[in-house]
Amino acid sequence: MEINFADQDKLLTALSVSMEETLSYFDLDDEDLEKTYAPGKWTIRQLLHHLADAESVLYERIRRGIAKPGQVVYGFDQDAWAEQLNYADRELSVDHAIYLAIRRGVMTLATAYYDSAGDRQYVHSETGLRTVKEEFDKVAWHNEHHLRQIRQALGK
Repeated sequence: MEINFADQDKLLTALSVSMEETLSYFDLDDEDLEKTYAPGKWTIRQLLHHLADAESVLYERIRRGIAKPGQVVYGFDQDAWAEQLNYADRELSVDHAIYLAIRRGVMTLATAYYDSAGDRQYVHSETGLRTVKEEFDKVAWHNEHHLRQIRQALGK
């Protein structure tokens, strides 16, 4: 499922393009934010909250993998986060700022470490052995995955 960029410049371009598109959706009106890509699925509002939270989790994994290879990192229950952190009704402004700051952090680390430390490994509690490079690539893949859902919800 995940994309393997294998090239730092391609990854950085994908991260930049998806960041700009994602940021534009934080400015949608309430009617559009309540649209969903399929019955029973998350709304655009919920997807944007999820992107901010997931980006912060992935950013932490990348930093841990760079700083101390070999350690165990833990998965998170995205549905529990959505419910317990009230994605359905929460204001988006803070997550907008978080998403932007974290994405800039991911891009800064990718510039410095994608090639030089990309092969460093850690253990994910649910999926096993992972590399820093795979986690950088996952950030881009994950964002694009949810952008497709947002576009679909908006009829694009």
